[in-house]
Amino acid sequence: MTHPVREGLAQARHSAVHLEMRDGYTPNDPEFARWQAGHRYDGDQQRLPEWWWGWHDTMVATSARGVVVRRARIVSEPITDYIRYEYDLTFANLAAGEQVRWLPRRKAADIALPGTDLWMFDGAKVLFTYFSGAGEAVDREWRTEESVVKLVDTAFEAVWQRATPHEEYKPT
Repeated sequence: MTHPVREGLAQARHSAVHLEMRDGYTPNDPEFARWQAGHRYDGDQQRLPEWWWGWHDTMVATSARGVVVRRARIVSEPITDYIRYEYDLTFANLAAGEQVRWLPRRKAADIALPGTDLWMFDGAKVLFTYFSGAGEAVDREWRTEESVVKLVDTAFEAVWQRATPHEEYKPT
């Protein structure tokens, strides 16, 4: 079975945006457990775990087709361990061709946001991901209604404009 995000990226012609709004995901992730135990990646792409390479290859191919991929993360501060883990690995997202920005939650308080994380492709097709309270993805839903797409586009652009590029963001 194909992963819906990778399907969206494969079909994208010019843009893909990803909005992340949770302070924790996949609490039983073995790589997160390794990170909590002190393992760190030193910025050497070749030393990343095997699971990363499928995503890396997808992003490189997507970017090579001229698709601009932007990821914005809305985070509580001080950040959680899981967000610190993501922050530490973001060098790999950048190396694969993504642009990444961070927005402290208090700076997003007056932005009308969708109720869950999402991907939007070519400003026309939205993939919502629904999570359990513990942070496990439990369902996904494609939406193409004009009102939904407009909400997502407006929200993402507002977040992107306020957010700090990864290279400048210093988490607390």
